[in-house]
Amino acid sequence: MKKNENITTFESHLEKKYGKRGEPRRTRFEQEYEAFKLGVLIGEARRSLNMTQQELAERAGTTKAYISRIENDGSDIRLSTLMRIVQRGLGGRLVLSLEMSPVPNV
Repeated sequence: MKKNENITTFESHLEKKYGKRGEPRRTRFEQEYEAFKLGVLIGEARRSLNMTQQELAERAGTTKAYISRIENDGSDIRLSTLMRIVQRGLGGRLVLSLEMSPVPNV
């Protein structure tokens, strides 16, 4: 069977477009992607509870505009606000993880 040489991995696509892991452009992309994912998760959780953005905002002690910004453009969000949205607003529990990459010797 002939191998298709036009097929690339997602990692190689990211490297071509944003650089290798650890490079500033790639790091910025990865951070923005995580913020985007967080917005999607909050929106999906809210909709699964049949809740409007206004209802979530009221329960979490914030504004509908802020919830909309988080869901739509992955706006920067403070950890304390995120915890309030998840716990008080959605009745959930926030679970965080930390990934460490090797620190180069200086």
